[in-house]
Amino acid sequence: MKRSKVAILGGGSWGTTTASVISRHCDAILWARDGQIVDEINQAHTNHRYLGDAALNAKLTATTDIGAAVNQAEAVLIAVPSSHFREVLASALSDLPMGIPLISLSKGLEKGSRMRMTEIIHDVAPGRIPGVLTGPNLAREIVAGQAAASVLALEDHEAALALQPKLNAGLFRVYTNQDVIGCELGGVLKNIIAIAVGMGDGLGAGDNTRAALITRGLAEMSRLGEALGGKAETFAGLAGMGDMIATCTSPQSRNRHVGMELAKGRSIDDIIDTMHMVAEGVKSAPTVIDLAQEKGISLPISEDVYRVIIGESSARGVYRGLLRVTAGAESDPG
Repeated sequence: MKRSKVAILGGGSWGTTTASVISRHCDAILWARDGQIVDEINQAHTNHRYLGDAALNAKLTATTDIGAAVNQAEAVLIAVPSSHFREVLASALSDLPMGIPLISLSKGLEKGSRMRMTEIIHDVAPGRIPGVLTGPNLAREIVAGQAAASVLALEDHEAALALQPKLNAGLFRVYTNQDVIGCELGGVLKNIIAIAVGMGDGLGAGDNTRAALITRGLAEMSRLGEALGGKAETFAGLAGMGDMIATCTSPQSRNRHVGMELAKGRSIDDIIDTMHMVAEGVKSAPTVIDLAQEKGISLPISEDVYRVIIGESSARGVYRGLLRVTAGAESDPG
């Protein structure tokens, strides 16, 4: 089988992990801004800053030249934070082939425009096939060779079916889904719930509370996700419930970590300043709340998290509100 060239933009934990996995049977080239990271990947086959001592596939190559990375690529995966997505895509545009899949690995919304990453792809790079790769994917486990499943959704489903076998590698299994909007929104909305769960865990809540928050959080995700064009079944799958469970329960979860630190009384700015990686839930919360208000949808857990993030309340102050004292029907919003 001919090896395809696939570019991965972003040298963080998930971009590096994805690049390492698919380099087993693709000519994967990783672009990163940081020359030290690029040199370390090429020479030592590690990315210590983001993945510790985990060994990367020796066939993976890296570069600081974004044009060289995307030139003649058959697919491009973009694994940068949502706040840099537009800028990075625009910088690659002059060398970006037409008609190829452009796939977001980012789980956020653009501040201000409130656009999903696939909408930014349409805006910045027309003539390509927008898509998303998402799911319960904790980078350190996958780079260590542990089993995981992900979901690939492209606006051209035939293109997704053609790309799918190139992304499957070892115990990393990629499923397809035709609901691009739902897959993308699932990755965004679960991050805010993970902050809520982290706050509960940090305050000493038990397993029952965590399960209730995840379940009610999934209901919030589904309500807003469907209102924005996603399909209900998507939020019950890997891109919704699966990603929610992983992000809300794993010690590796950045958003859960933020919640646990908020429970200690730390400010959000102080927490973010000490993190190497972006917690997208913090950045997405204001946009998610705006969208919910616009659609007339109640998101009580997300609203409480937002109030803590902006300093209107504390984790302890909103804790009792995370699970409403007065409970109605389970199908009711709230």
